[in-house]
Amino acid sequence: MELVTDQNIRKVKSFLKWFIRVALAGIVLVLFVIASLWIYAKILGPPPIKVSQNTEFLTNDGKVFAEAEHGYQNRYWVKKEDMAQSIMNATVAVEDKRFYKHHGFDIKRVFGSLAADIASFSKKQGASTLSMQYARNLYLSNDKTWKRKFLEVFYTMRLESNYSKNEILEGYLNTVYYGHGAYGVEAASKYYYGKSAKDLSLAEASMLAGVPKGPSYYAPDDHYENAKKRQGIVLQAMVSNGYITQAQADQAYKQPLNIIKKHEAAPSIAPYFEDAVQQELRDKLGLSEEEIATGGLKVYTTLDSSLQKKANKWVKDTISPASKIEAALVTMDPKTGAVKALVGGRDYTKDQFNLAVSAKRQPGSSFKPFLYYAALKNGFTPSSTLTSEPTTFTFDNGKESYSPENYGGYYANGPITLMQALALSDNIYAVKTHMAIGMDKLVNTAKTMGITSPLEAIPSLPLGTKEVSILEMTRAYSTIANMGARVSPSFITKVVNRQGDVIYDWKPSSKQVLDKATSFVLAQMMTGIFDTKLNDYSTVTGASVKDILTHTVAAKTGSTNTDSWMVGFTPQLTTGVWVGYKDRQTLNTYPDSGYSKTLWANYMEDALKGQPENSFKAPKGVVKVWVDPDTGKLATDACPNARLTYYVKGTEPTEYCDEHHGSPYGSPDKNGKDKKGKGKGFINRILDLFPW
Repeated sequence: MELVTDQNIRKVKSFLKWFIRVALAGIVLVLFVIASLWIYAKILGPPPIKVSQNTEFLTNDGKVFAEAEHGYQNRYWVKKEDMAQSIMNATVAVEDKRFYKHHGFDIKRVFGSLAADIASFSKKQGASTLSMQYARNLYLSNDKTWKRKFLEVFYTMRLESNYSKNEILEGYLNTVYYGHGAYGVEAASKYYYGKSAKDLSLAEASMLAGVPKGPSYYAPDDHYENAKKRQGIVLQAMVSNGYITQAQADQAYKQPLNIIKKHEAAPSIAPYFEDAVQQELRDKLGLSEEEIATGGLKVYTTLDSSLQKKANKWVKDTISPASKIEAALVTMDPKTGAVKALVGGRDYTKDQFNLAVSAKRQPGSSFKPFLYYAALKNGFTPSSTLTSEPTTFTFDNGKESYSPENYGGYYANGPITLMQALALSDNIYAVKTHMAIGMDKLVNTAKTMGITSPLEAIPSLPLGTKEVSILEMTRAYSTIANMGARVSPSFITKVVNRQGDVIYDWKPSSKQVLDKATSFVLAQMMTGIFDTKLNDYSTVTGASVKDILTHTVAAKTGSTNTDSWMVGFTPQLTTGVWVGYKDRQTLNTYPDSGYSKTLWANYMEDALKGQPENSFKAPKGVVKVWVDPDTGKLATDACPNARLTYYVKGTEPTEYCDEHHGSPYGSPDKNGKDKKGKGKGFINRILDLFPW
C-alpha cells in the first residue's frame, strides 16, 4: 500500500485547485452565455407572431356567413378578454403551475428532464413551460433533437424578454392544438361545444384544458371516458393552486356536458358570392391565396343575407328539380354598385363555375334599352313610329345583307311607336333604329353604361348577338336606374387584418355618364313591358308575370335559342337573371323559356316587400302627357288606351290623335284647367294624381 506522502497530498491539492478553477470558469462561462443570450434576445426584440388564422367573411350587417378554406384546420385569434377566466386558470394549473413565477424555464423540471434523458440516452422527457410550448407552436417542429431544444430555449428567451405573461398566455391559448384540426381555444370551443371561448363554463373549460396533453387520446367527442379522467386531474390541479374550491371542483366534475358528436358543415348561403369576394381580394388588394386563407382577416362584404336567402329560394322553387337547366342571378344597389345577392349556379357542390360573374352569353333583346337610349339622344321620342314588317337590311356598301325576324314570325305590318316596339320587343324596329342613327352609337352607349365585353358595330348587335356577363348587364341597367350615373360592382366594404387595422375601406363613387332626363324617360318606357295598353300585334313581353308584381318596376326580357334573360330595376334595386344550359343546349319553349321571367318577378316582388309601390321620381327637364300608344299622338277622350307617358321636355307630341275622332285634351295647367280648354280638364286632373 502506497504511503500518503507530502508529494501526493500536494498533487491532490493541485488537482482540486485546477478542478475548482475549471468548474468556476465553466460556471462563469455558462452564466456569461446565458446572460449573453438574454441580452441578445432583448436586442433582437419581440419575435414576429405569424400565426395562421381563419379569414372570416361578414354580411353587410356584420354577421359571419363564411370562412376561407384552410384545409382541415380551424384557427382564430381572440383576445385574453374574450376567453373565460376558467380556461386560463385550468391551463396554467395543469400545464405550468409556476408560470407566473419563472422567466420562461422551470429549473426543477428542466434538470429533472435532463437527468432522465441522459440516464435513458433518449430525448423523451419534457419539461416545457407554457412559454416554451408557445415558442414551439410558433416557430418550431416537434422533432426531439438537441438543435430544436436549443432553438426552443432561445425563442423562449425572446418571448419572455419582450412580452408580458398575459400576452404569452394569450398566445399559447390561441396556438395550442386541441385535436380535429382545431388550433386555439376559440376553434376548440366552437368544435366541441358550439360556443365561443368567452362562454365556457368551469366544467367545459376543465375538460378542454386536458386535451392538449394528447388530443388523439383525450378528445371528448371520440374518447369521452379518457377526457373525463383527465378533467378530474385538471380540476384537482386547480384546487391545489387555489383557483377553485373542492366543492366547485366536485360540482363541475358532475355537471353533464353537451359535446357535439356529429359535425356537419353548415352550407354557405352564398358560396358563389364568397368566391367573387376572394377574387376581389386577389385583384383589388393583391392578396395571395395563402394570405386570404390563413391571414385571419375580417372581410366585411356587401351581401344582404335576407336578399340572398330570397334569391336562393326562388331559384330553387322556380325551376324543376329534375331539370338540368342552370340559372344565375345578380342583385345590385344601383346607387353604389354594392352587390347584395348573387347566385352563380343551382348547386355549388356539383359545379363551382360562377355563371353570374365568369360566364358570357348572348343577352338577346335585353340589349335593346342601350339602343333606345341612343335613339332618344338622336332624334327619337317614345312616340316615334316605324313600320314593323319583314325587312332585309343591306350594309357594308351593299355587299352584305341581314334579315332579322320577330319572335314567332309576327309583325304589325304597319307603323308602331317606340314605346310599343320596346314593350313588344320588335326586332325590325330595333334594327331600323340601329341603322338609322349609326351603328357606332349603340356600341358607344353600351360601353358608356358599363358593358366591358368586346362589341361590334354590326346590324344584329341590338338583338344581343355579342356575349356579355350577367354582372355586366346588371351594372349597365343600374346606370339607367341611377339617372345616368355609372357605378362599379363591389363585393367588399372593408377589410380588417388580424391586428385590427383597416387595410381596405371602400368608398362608393359614381360618374354621371348619361343625361338624367333621358335616362328617366327610358326607364319609364321600360315599365311598359307590363302594361297591356301597349299590346298590338302581340302582347307585351312581361304580360305573363305582370300580376305577380305590385311595385312599379322597369325591365326588359331577352331570349335566344340558348339563353333566357330578364333584367330590371327600381331606383333602389337592380336584378339580372339568366337561365340556360351550361353546354348551350337549345331551350325548350316550355317550361325553359319562362323560367327567367317567373324567377325574376317573384324574387323582385319578394325583395321589394315593404318598399313604396312606386319609387321613381322625375327629374327636371321631363314632362308627362296623355298619349294614344298606337299613334303616339296626344290622346282624346275617344282613345281607348290613353296612357300617361314621359318625354324629355320639348320633345312631347303636339298633335292630337286623329284615329279615334274624339275631343282632344292635354295635361292640366297650373290652375288645373285643360290647356286646350276642351272637355277633359276635370278628368285629366284626377288621372294626373295617379300617374301609374
